[in-house]
Amino acid sequence: MSIANKRRYIDPFNRREIRRLVAEFGSPLLIVDCDRIRQQYRQLRRALPRVDLHYALKPLPHPAVIQTILEEGGFLDLATTGEVELIARMGVDTSLCIHSHPIKRDIDIKSALIRGVRVFVADNPDELLKFIPYKNQAEILLRVSYRSPGAVSDLSRKFGCDPENLINLARRVHDLGLVLRGFSFHVGSQAPDPGKHVEAIESCTRLLAKARREKLGPCDTLDIGGGFPIDYSKRAPSISYFCGPIRAALAALPKRVRIIAEPGRYIAGPSAIGVASVMGRARREGRWWYYLDDGLYGSYSGQIFDHARYPFESVKQTGKKEPSVLAGPTCDSIDVIAENILLPALDAGDLIIGRAMGAYTWASASEFNFFPRATVVSVNLKVGDRGSVLSIHA
Repeated sequence: MSIANKRRYIDPFNRREIRRLVAEFGSPLLIVDCDRIRQQYRQLRRALPRVDLHYALKPLPHPAVIQTILEEGGFLDLATTGEVELIARMGVDTSLCIHSHPIKRDIDIKSALIRGVRVFVADNPDELLKFIPYKNQAEILLRVSYRSPGAVSDLSRKFGCDPENLINLARRVHDLGLVLRGFSFHVGSQAPDPGKHVEAIESCTRLLAKARREKLGPCDTLDIGGGFPIDYSKRAPSISYFCGPIRAALAALPKRVRIIAEPGRYIAGPSAIGVASVMGRARREGRWWYYLDDGLYGSYSGQIFDHARYPFESVKQTGKKEPSVLAGPTCDSIDVIAENILLPALDAGDLIIGRAMGAYTWASASEFNFFPRATVVSVNLKVGDRGSVLSIHA
């Protein structure tokens, strides 16, 4: 990570600033606005005032984002040894972290414990056996499955214990001498409405009460996961409106229960844009094909892995617009980002912007065909007197 010079406040969504950043750092870029990270965090915090927000590193595991969340008083959600090591290098207080991957290797548990992480998620009897050697150190959140076929990604298909089997699994935690901290769930990514959150909260409220009656453990934590939707090509409801029914359901939980959430996309997604340059063009079947220096194997990997459709625009706005094709740089025929997108005539070096590209883009990019991943430039990391900032290039 290298430090760029100190500047005034930067609006990275302004076309002039985009051109300047490309001139300074090259292309392709992922420009992360830490001021928008703050805005997203604060909006969700206001929408869920009783909930501790653990930013999930997975969608954008960048130090500038992590630092901004911690400065806002937030917490972290880790899922891999690599993420544990990242926050260790940053000197993060590990008491602010949970480890939420339901399936782990022994080395994953051991390395997290060595770094000071204590709370882990599990969802089946075999997984619980892995914690027996560490029962004096680790605490368990049992993950419950609530299927959500309406979500863009139904995570309960892959992870979680059926609610009707949960108390038996909780009894197993107790019998093994492990500490049952509580329960967790995740209704899936880009939830279409809060109904599944509400259903899961109400169910877990009953399950926590039953587990406490049986004295199976402290059972004083409920992790409600993430899934809070953001705008892509379609608008999402405001977060305050979306969380209204969730707030009402959480009000039924006893005050002693700590409630946490794992927002990732909601915080990171709207906070970054992707910038790619036209490498060349060709006229094919009456349409211009523009070949960019970023594509489906790079920052636009989210179109495949995350089912996202990002809003596009050209920095150049003059000239008649006509249906065009945006293609990535690799030699693979699948590497086509968008077809029939209205664009003015572009030349080599012209810039294309992808909006809402903070989540599951750079994080899932590869260097296939030896095209390098986008450079991440984070701006507005520290806002001091008179709006000064520190711009970081990583």
